[in-house]
Amino acid sequence: MADFALYTYQEEVVQRALRGENIIIWLPTGGGKTRAAVYVAKRHLETTQKAKVVVLVNKVHLVEQHYNKEFMPHLGSKYDLVAVSGVSEEKDFFGKVVQDSDVVICTAQILYNALTNKEESKHVELSDITLLIIDECHHTNKDSVYNKVMGCYVEKKLKGEGPLPQILGLTASPGTGGAKILDKAVDHVLQICANLDSAIVSTKLYAPELKEKVPRPIKTFDIVEKRPEDPFGDHLKWMMQLIHDYMNLPPDFRLRECGTQEYEADVVILEQRGVREDNRLLAQCALHLRQYNDALLINDTLRMMDAYHSLFEFYATTTEIDGTDLFLTGLFNENEVELRKLAGTPLYENPKMSKLESTLLKQFDPSVKSRGILFSKTRKSTRCLHDWVLNNKDLQKAGIKAAVLTGAGNGISYMTQSEQADTIRNFRKGTLNLLISTSVAEEGLDIPECNLVVRYGLLTNEIAQQQASGRARARDSQYSVVAQKGGREVRRELINEHLEELTGKAIAKIQDMSLHEFRRKITQLQTEAVCCRKIAESRKIQRRSRNTADSISLLCRNCFKHVASGSDIKLVDGVHYVNVNPDFKRHCRFGGQVMIDKTFEDWEPGRIICCNNGGCNKDWGFEMKYKKVALLPNLAIKNFALETPDGRTTVKKWKDVTFTVEDFSFEEYCNDNFPDLFD
Repeated sequence: MADFALYTYQEEVVQRALRGENIIIWLPTGGGKTRAAVYVAKRHLETTQKAKVVVLVNKVHLVEQHYNKEFMPHLGSKYDLVAVSGVSEEKDFFGKVVQDSDVVICTAQILYNALTNKEESKHVELSDITLLIIDECHHTNKDSVYNKVMGCYVEKKLKGEGPLPQILGLTASPGTGGAKILDKAVDHVLQICANLDSAIVSTKLYAPELKEKVPRPIKTFDIVEKRPEDPFGDHLKWMMQLIHDYMNLPPDFRLRECGTQEYEADVVILEQRGVREDNRLLAQCALHLRQYNDALLINDTLRMMDAYHSLFEFYATTTEIDGTDLFLTGLFNENEVELRKLAGTPLYENPKMSKLESTLLKQFDPSVKSRGILFSKTRKSTRCLHDWVLNNKDLQKAGIKAAVLTGAGNGISYMTQSEQADTIRNFRKGTLNLLISTSVAEEGLDIPECNLVVRYGLLTNEIAQQQASGRARARDSQYSVVAQKGGREVRRELINEHLEELTGKAIAKIQDMSLHEFRRKITQLQTEAVCCRKIAESRKIQRRSRNTADSISLLCRNCFKHVASGSDIKLVDGVHYVNVNPDFKRHCRFGGQVMIDKTFEDWEPGRIICCNNGGCNKDWGFEMKYKKVALLPNLAIKNFALETPDGRTTVKKWKDVTFTVEDFSFEEYCNDNFPDLFD
């Protein structure tokens, strides 16, 4: 393979994979894991009869990236390659695609759907695949789709069913799973190995070469003193105390400090309790307190005016149903002018923003070609930071051309997949030189070497920290943590450094195990995992049969009005939960058209659906037009409360409801709604 050379350290880590063993390659971000995987795939295709390679990724944009940047250039001249994701038409006949191709690059969900779909044109067996490459394989744990795919593999392996594909996992860090001591970290990494049925390999003989080729950035803590005065934040806290007094907090419930993640967790629980106890006063106050707490968190990280705008936008769309709403909206309206005045006072501005500005100006200059990524926690914060950069004269003079990069999805705050691709393309070309990104840019993205990576207002684990650090690949690049003196961000960063070392020690300990001991532990963990999955599935079935569908009522989560029965809900194509009762429409108010940046085989989105009870207007979901005929309300269960024989409750996802939802029958729908046509 003279036309396709690897560095010596890469050659070292692929040797066992070339012998057909199941292997996890552990190399740092920028170490060329994907290139090593292409090398293994090429050799596998050349030496294996009826070879079939499937490459799994965990994010849609990585499908095209791996196809165009890695696999196609080296394999495309001799082999048939295809890229399949949720936006590809090929997903609708995926079984045929796998049959007709040598290499398939797809999201893990596509493959899992194919493994469980019985329709011939869509079905795939693991025995159809000879090499399964799993990118970012540290995600193969718990209920992740990677682990669902590998759960199918492990069950077949333990039953002696075959043939099964060779496994090749790729990761920059399996992490410690939250463990702080070595033995527990070893247990976590062993579990990852068991889930992937693979040993973990890293470079030993050529570690100096790896260090030379993948230099670590220079790390700095850009620390800022706590702001001396914060009248805007103090005023928000005073308003929150008025709400505390108004809602008469239950004596057995304590709220932790305002302006913290712990407080947010408390008010989430409080809202759920209010719903369960039919106490709308408690539920609504908790919802509003969460917005105030969010404003405090924004005030701590961004500009005061960003915090003010987040509250203003919330109250601009808040409707009034009863006295609770009148009090809450009245409180904000009475204080809105004062809040705006305080937010516009430069004397009290967040000093972190000045520190962030100086950190960026150290690297960016019109005469120097610099590139950087600014990582922030939320989509909202990235938009606020982008607005700040655009309106900061000094940053604009420095030649900063910034854009936001966030996860794909539906709604105003999400980017479409084409918008993501355009942003990354412009960053590669140099049209943009600063990405303001959520965690979407931490993993896997093929982006140019950066001079600067800044983590701003982030509390993440050691895996995310290593991924972000690995984006600063240019020589003498800078990795900056902008944080308040004595703040949690600095403590978390230092803990993550310790956990990174601990991960390395855990992997070394596993690599030192005898082959017999390693296999014994792996088989034990796999057997336990299969048992746990079966027990969990049994409990899920029991939970689903706890109540009958017609004994369940759905209530609007905002106004508590009864709007549907559990028996009205049907499941379309195993994914969409719809209300088939035509009377449901009288409870609905319809909004604007939903726009989704992809097409689907059997359905298309319609209008937004909201509650039509008085001034409620609670968002419930959206219409879906199924097979161009059936117009069905597609509902999100998080927007409803459930009245059950055991009392009122809430759930985040439909899989957690306590009744069985029957499958939707298109034929029955047509007979019920168009009886004259089918007599």
